[in-house]
Amino acid sequence: MATRRIVVNGDDFGRTASINAAIIQAHRQGILTSASLMVAEEAFDEAVALAKAHPTLAVGLHLVAANGRAVLPPAQIPHIVDARGRFPDSAVQAGLRYTVSATARQELAREMEAQFARFAATGLPLSHVDGHLHFHVHPIVFNLLLPLAERYGARGLRLPRDDFWLAMRYNRQGAALKATWAIIYAILCRWCLRRLRGRRLTVTDRMYGLMQTGQMEEDYVLRVLRQMPVRTAELYFHPSTVPLEEELGPNPGDLATLLSPAVRQAIQEGGIELTNSPALR
Repeated sequence: MATRRIVVNGDDFGRTASINAAIIQAHRQGILTSASLMVAEEAFDEAVALAKAHPTLAVGLHLVAANGRAVLPPAQIPHIVDARGRFPDSAVQAGLRYTVSATARQELAREMEAQFARFAATGLPLSHVDGHLHFHVHPIVFNLLLPLAERYGARGLRLPRDDFWLAMRYNRQGAALKATWAIIYAILCRWCLRRLRGRRLTVTDRMYGLMQTGQMEEDYVLRVLRQMPVRTAELYFHPSTVPLEEELGPNPGDLATLLSPAVRQAIQEGGIELTNSPALR
């Protein structure tokens, strides 16, 4: 049996047709084992059909509470979305809104329930839950998420515990921002782990992708695979067949890494098992 096991996930499934195509290609031809579905985005229906046509792809919910679309109409949640039904692009702005407004928190709870319900309506097994921009570890969101994840049968949950020092040895660009992320998420993840005690949600020992988000180059992933000190880890990517407009967003480079023969060879030579959240339990 392999001593190390990795979940290889593609985020933003359902956001665009190019992301959907990349995730399926990476699953069929590469190392991708899992995907996180955005249930209110434009290519949602296509993503569901593709997932059903590829039952070996584990699919989870990519919860959106900032920088994306809501499921419920704006008239039902006017304090947390704009007239187009979009959350604030800024996670800081969204977080402050949920912190100071009881009405916003009530609307958020209804919207989160609606996102879980829309996923359940697909008939797909709920592999795991994570969050767009990792916003699911915000304490208000996380406290609402836990009972929903258990009630809807989620098997795994992502905690963004990346290896800051490994990332710094690879690429010191943006070091101040990465250090800020590392500190904030270390504090939040310790709190989340306390809340998870006694619950049946699987969490990997480590997660890789935050420090190189949108830039998961082959050399970095090879370094992770060779130096990963933990028994279980999640590597998450943002693959797309074409680049999206935003900086560090879904891109063909992440797809190329997922299809890389050198990466597959490193997994095989390292005795690493490709897996998904349900199989970790």
